Amino acid sequence: MRQSVLYTALAAARLAAAQAGTTSTKRGLVYVASDDNAADDTIWADAAGTELTWYYNYGLEPTDSLKSSALSFVPMLWGASDADEAKKSTAFLDGVRALISGGTNITHVLGFNEPDGDTKTGGSNIPADLAASTWKRQLEPLRENGVKLGAPAVTGSAMGFAWLQNFFTECAGGCTPDFIPVHWYGNFEGFASHLGQVAATYPNMSEIWVTEFAYSDVDLDESQNFFNQSIEYLDRMENVTHYSWFGSFRSSISNVGENAAMLNSKGKLTDLGSWYLGQAATGVKPDSAAGRSRVFAGWSVVVGLAGLYTLL
Repeated sequence: MRQSVLYTALAAARLAAAQAGTTSTKRGLVYVASDDNAADDTIWADAAGTELTWYYNYGLEPTDSLKSSALSFVPMLWGASDADEAKKSTAFLDGVRALISGGTNITHVLGFNEPDGDTKTGGSNIPADLAASTWKRQLEPLRENGVKLGAPAVTGSAMGFAWLQNFFTECAGGCTPDFIPVHWYGNFEGFASHLGQVAATYPNMSEIWVTEFAYSDVDLDESQNFFNQSIEYLDRMENVTHYSWFGSFRSSISNVGENAAMLNSKGKLTDLGSWYLGQAATGVKPDSAAGRSRVFAGWSVVVGLAGLYTLL
């Protein structure tokens, strides 16, 4: 038993050491800027183009502090509403085309954020039929601009798979995404299995983007081991072309557990955050400081969007 435990610990240590200092062109950022922690913007802007290549912020407009960086921006149509459906709104379509006309290099867009999920946890909670009609009006026409489309990013659950299948049924062939986004918050074995299931379910989809992932609410060793295993795995997977760790916030405001955060409560890079940027461990541990918030501080914009679409 002791030998087994020692072997596991040594294997984990070797994997962690191997991951420190690695970079990947697949690596991106999911980031919502906060006025409360504006200094954090510099960390990600400075990593642009070398350690990180792309980002999204759940919205249409680029983040001000990252506009001049080398990061490629990926707009997202976060949700849909009955009010927009009634007036046949093309606000997102028009907005993306305006960005392109204004000189912003938009090559990809993301579809709805966790449409099968509850608005209380940041999901957009959209019926599949409403999502399908909105997609046809707001996203599908962007193919004319040469923009590649990401399918709705459902939760990593059976409910997510069912919702996505219903979505494609409602589309009746009128929705043609180029890639499948994936969200995951469980262990590594489940993650690898889930990615395999996604690939098997949609064999004609050549690309998978992992746009949110972490191992939520676990201790520091488990979080770091999952990070290192999953990063190494994703970098090897040919069909995974983009990924973004869910943790570019301070540990004191994380709603997936402080140990997933890439910054501590003071805005210093944790080991995990430094590894993600291709650097050596910092020795900085995540901490809860003023207490853990169940909502994202600056990231509350995501939940705020949920409220907005609910009211419309």
